[in-house]
Amino acid sequence: MSPTKKRQTMAKVARERELKERRALKQEKKDARRAAAAERTADGVDESLAPTDGGDDALDAATGGADEQLSRPPEDVAPNVD
Repeated sequence: MSPTKKRQTMAKVARERELKERRALKQEKKDARRAAAAERTADGVDESLAPTDGGDDALDAATGGADEQLSRPPEDVAPNVD
């Protein structure tokens, strides 16, 4: 048998080129996101960790402080001892 040279079709070459271009664009976007995140943390403000609406004060206002009442047993009731 004589050695044969395998040829790539033009369609395959085009697909590979498009794939490389898409990967390059994806990497550029990824680098831009990382740079923006690094810039936010360098400024001392990390939005993912900052409270969004006032924290516990907003929760107390919405529940009327009910969560504190539920966490403590009633004071006027004697505990059940069997």
